[in-house]
Amino acid sequence: MIAKAEVKFIRISPTKVRQVIDLIRLKDVASAQAILFNINKGPRGYLIKILKQAVANAKVKGFNQEQLYISKIICDVGPAWKRFKAAAFGRAAPIKKRTSHIRIELDMKSGA
Repeated sequence: MIAKAEVKFIRISPTKVRQVIDLIRLKDVASAQAILFNINKGPRGYLIKILKQAVANAKVKGFNQEQLYISKIICDVGPAWKRFKAAAFGRAAPIKKRTSHIRIELDMKSGA
């Protein structure tokens, strides 16, 4: 692990985030950024921001962006906000507004 970036309590469902992180897992940074800029999904903006943070952390340590790839990217479940909405016959139906914790780790390409 060369550099990492982590963001917690993102207000988006982990299942939606996992759909997008499966597309960029084990890709080099340039191709991962290209995929994220051209995809039309909700977590895209969060993932672009986190990837930029990880690359900036690697640059501070003295590594070049072309040498890096995403070695590990995970999305864990955060706490859910519990709310209620009105339902028929005076009842209340529960709503769980889910949150996510996302962590990206970058590493050097082997054989480069």
